[in-house]
Amino acid sequence: MIFIDRKNELNLLSAACKGSRAELILLTGRRRIGKTELIKKLISEYGGVLLTCREESEKLMLERFSVSLGNYLNDSFIIKNSINSWDSFFEYIYKNTSNKKLIIAIDEFPYALNNKSLQSTLEDYWDNKLKNTKICLILSGSNMSMMENLSDYKSPLYGRRTGQITLKEFPFVEILNYFNDPELAVKYYSVYGGTPAYIMEINKTESFTENIKNTFLKANSFINQDVLFLLREELNEPRYYFSILEAISSGKTTLGEIISYTGLQRNLISKYLSILIDLDYIRREIPVTSSKSRKGMYLLKDNMFNFYFRYIYPNYNMIEMGNEEMLIDMISKDINSYIGHIFEYISMQFLLELNKKSLNFDRIGKWWHKETEIDIITINSKTNLITFYECKWKELDEHDVYDILIKLKEKAGSFEWHENRTERFGIIAKKIKDKEKINGNYLFYDLSDFKNIK
Repeated sequence: MIFIDRKNELNLLSAACKGSRAELILLTGRRRIGKTELIKKLISEYGGVLLTCREESEKLMLERFSVSLGNYLNDSFIIKNSINSWDSFFEYIYKNTSNKKLIIAIDEFPYALNNKSLQSTLEDYWDNKLKNTKICLILSGSNMSMMENLSDYKSPLYGRRTGQITLKEFPFVEILNYFNDPELAVKYYSVYGGTPAYIMEINKTESFTENIKNTFLKANSFINQDVLFLLREELNEPRYYFSILEAISSGKTTLGEIISYTGLQRNLISKYLSILIDLDYIRREIPVTSSKSRKGMYLLKDNMFNFYFRYIYPNYNMIEMGNEEMLIDMISKDINSYIGHIFEYISMQFLLELNKKSLNFDRIGKWWHKETEIDIITINSKTNLITFYECKWKELDEHDVYDILIKLKEKAGSFEWHENRTERFGIIAKKIKDKEKINGNYLFYDLSDFKNIK
């Protein structure tokens, strides 16, 4: 797999590997987010051993670990005489890290926690032996709740970790760097999101439509099978979660709308939404100036899941019946509308990148009230400067621009925030024709400007 970005995370791990003290680092993140590839990249540069836990007996797991350790440390004895307990495992590591730096990464560590005493065993060895060595011990896992429990104050490992890294999806700017084409980057980010494993499924030599056909509309493709597999692995009663995700992806984003769409009871919906938020699949968004709001809406965080549950899941019978061309035709007719919604959040990321260099705001977000909605608002709380943006995934001419600005100014009049404020207005679009020639103190950005954030 091609390794994309992760410079900050790799730098943090590299610093730990170069240091002279013992390190105990927790590496967390959803499945497919790139934890294993990050570890492999680290080990390729500094050496070390990657040990992967599986759903198997402890005996078989430790036998595999013995072979990996023996091969790396050139120890034929440990290969023939396998480690048979976690005490023996940590004792062996201790003897091999007393005088030299050694990276030991245990991937999918939660699978090993079937042994209820493992945390206590590690606590004992860390306190009495390992913390005095030069080991860099990385515990990695996709089970977010179990990995978070390792750093909970009730955990035997509480206070012992020296670092914790949570991998998130790539931001849009990294997808832009990868494709080196703003329009393609917007399209692919809208459909595949920022998860490395899914980005790698894209064939750059094929068209956008052909990639969708090959990765989503083939029953045996990795992406087609992986979405439901991951959710079934993580969740009990997955069919209810599928219904909720389908509701949100179809535009039913409020609690009431989700209840009406799914037919599930309010208390169940609230419970399932909370779990999906904890698992980092969805987020709850409130208007930019609200600290707490009953008007919050639920959105999928992963664009690929959003695309899947909008188009693939409710139409899966078309794939099973071999009607891929009919389905791709349906998707093609609606795709610009779908991308248009994602483009608003891509535009927020664009403004945040500009804010590092030229703009000056400390708050950014959407705003809505009753039937009025503004795509993006940025606020400078110190100067009371507020900027209202409209986002359009289309080409605009001068007439379009002025029409949008008139409507945007009308909507801004409904936004209550500081009477003595300075207002600006802007448009972010796929393309704005002759934007330099349009009169007025406005902010205009299109895809040609996106190249400046790379």
